[in-house]
Amino acid sequence: MRIPIALLIASLALPAFAADELPRFRTGLWEFKRSVDGGDGKPVTLTNQKCTNPTEDMKKKTESAAQSGCQVSPMSKSGKLYTFTFKCTIKGVSLQSKSVITAESESAYKVDAETTTGGKTTRELLTARWISSCPEIQP
Repeated sequence: MRIPIALLIASLALPAFAADELPRFRTGLWEFKRSVDGGDGKPVTLTNQKCTNPTEDMKKKTESAAQSGCQVSPMSKSGKLYTFTFKCTIKGVSLQSKSVITAESESAYKVDAETTTGGKTTRELLTARWISSCPEIQP
């Protein structure tokens, strides 16, 4: 059960900051490769594809984090690097996270997030890349 909780926490740690500070990414079919290391030396790696607009997804995560009572620091930007931290209490458990997003282009980005909860640190590395336009749905 530790890994699903870690994945939930890590998903909250992903881009959550003011909409006007977001990098702009293409809408379409994206591939996400996520590796989560719970500190036990056995990282869990997941890969999935999704038709999405990552910029809009980031806005929604920001809103969700705020509704959950998270306090997000002002984001700092240096070139292609976006850095922010947040603090939350989820189900009575306090957590802190620091994320660094590298916006490589409108078609690729990486996120390095480190989250500490209950004295345990989880690290997530996410690599996202645009694959193509979304396939049209046939009636």
